[in-house]
Amino acid sequence: MALTALAGPAGAEAPLSAIDWLSESVAEPPLRGPLRSPPGVSRIETVSAPISVEALGTGPTLDGLGVIPAERAGLPHDLWGATPSSDLVRLLRAERTDTLPAIQSLLLTLLLVEVSPPKAAQGEGGQLFLARVDKLLDLGAVDQALALLDLVPDPTRETFRRSFDAALLLGQEDRACDTMRANAQIAPSFPARIFCLARGGDWNAAALSLSTGTALGFIPAEESALLSRFLDPELYEGEPDLPPPVRPSPLVLRMMEAIGQPQTTATLPIAFAHLDLGPTSGWKARIEAAERLVRTGAVDANSLLGLYTERKPAASGGVWDRVAAIQRLDAALAAGDRDAVAAVLPQVWAEMEAAELEVPLAEIYGERLAALEMPGRAGELAFRIGLLSPAYESVARRRIPVTGEEPFLIGLAQGKVGDAAPPDQMGGAIKAAFEGPASDEASDLDRLAGEGRLGEALLRAIDHVTEGARGDLRDVTDGLRFLRRAGLEPVARRAGLELLLLERRG
Repeated sequence: MALTALAGPAGAEAPLSAIDWLSESVAEPPLRGPLRSPPGVSRIETVSAPISVEALGTGPTLDGLGVIPAERAGLPHDLWGATPSSDLVRLLRAERTDTLPAIQSLLLTLLLVEVSPPKAAQGEGGQLFLARVDKLLDLGAVDQALALLDLVPDPTRETFRRSFDAALLLGQEDRACDTMRANAQIAPSFPARIFCLARGGDWNAAALSLSTGTALGFIPAEESALLSRFLDPELYEGEPDLPPPVRPSPLVLRMMEAIGQPQTTATLPIAFAHLDLGPTSGWKARIEAAERLVRTGAVDANSLLGLYTERKPAASGGVWDRVAAIQRLDAALAAGDRDAVAAVLPQVWAEMEAAELEVPLAEIYGERLAALEMPGRAGELAFRIGLLSPAYESVARRRIPVTGEEPFLIGLAQGKVGDAAPPDQMGGAIKAAFEGPASDEASDLDRLAGEGRLGEALLRAIDHVTEGARGDLRDVTDGLRFLRRAGLEPVARRAGLELLLLERRG
């Protein structure tokens, strides 16, 4: 199970990183001139200036920004320690976004925690901060990325283009434009300037900027055509639709939506799924977008439940079968009807397993299902779902083993596997991590931590667990063992349980 749980489709291309799809919302070269035309001025003066190079300013200060206090995360203030920022940036960019939910949760914490900047960060310009934001965007955690960006005291070119796009993805266009207006040192690109002028009601200035930018060659023909329709859609009534953009940015997608040509986000990077969560999207599109985001931990599972139970499905097949099954389970639990729960639970599990949503299901219902203590197959399934929930330890304590593998699962959930026999090779690798080291020799991860490079060691441990499940199970043992030694026992237990209980087919 474990090997298929983390396997991607054969030959699948790596998804676009945030740095590949961010809008060019800041001019290169910078543009001079006010965002709004002052009273009495009928034209916008646009002057090209030489390309200027600016550092991100207070690099170490940026690198230390975070929204989760170190104490609450159970991590030390000197998490990054002596590791150079460039090494941390490389490790973050290499981290996979398709890993175990427990490991994804730890990665999100490392990206959001407020700790001291790396000791070797001097002169490196806050690149670690940008790498953290980009990885959040890669995970679809746009709200969290924007929360980090809001902490930046003086926006720079690179922090601004990320906050601009994050606001657009969340449907906060006015906020994005307000940020642009409030920071005179940020020179917006022509498309961003035109978009914000129009959003502010200054249509004449927007039209003049469009003609100027097009004439000067600052706006590509495709984008010029889109901006023209955005400013005056009535002029193009009866005209054929514009071709869909090949690699759209958030700004392009927002304008396509405004001209009545909304684009599907299903094949775009996961951050774009937020565009389908808005009230103008259909129910099915909102559900599918929420499912994508819940898989990476970017959106809370209860948000998905709210969508599942919003109304009765009017069709069947695909997502509608999943919705109907969840609604039946929810109604049976609300009525306290154990027989009805037992009847629908296998279908619910099959639907959620096929969609790789087992852990969100467990977060919503796991503890309640296990507490019903149902007999037979339904009870066994409820127990396994309970082990995938945050209440895994209490669920295990209440369980009297029924099947041959349950003693090991119960022991793992409580951090003491004892003499319980592991169910397979993966179970053997997990058991070794919870029995302690085979020798007194420190691992490479232990040596890194001993050198004051705990954050680097944790990132490598994450990689050990994720990649080890695809190949060398000794890496799984090393990764889980180190997480325990680093004081992250709950993460190690939940990751071990997920390695045994989740079965995914890519």
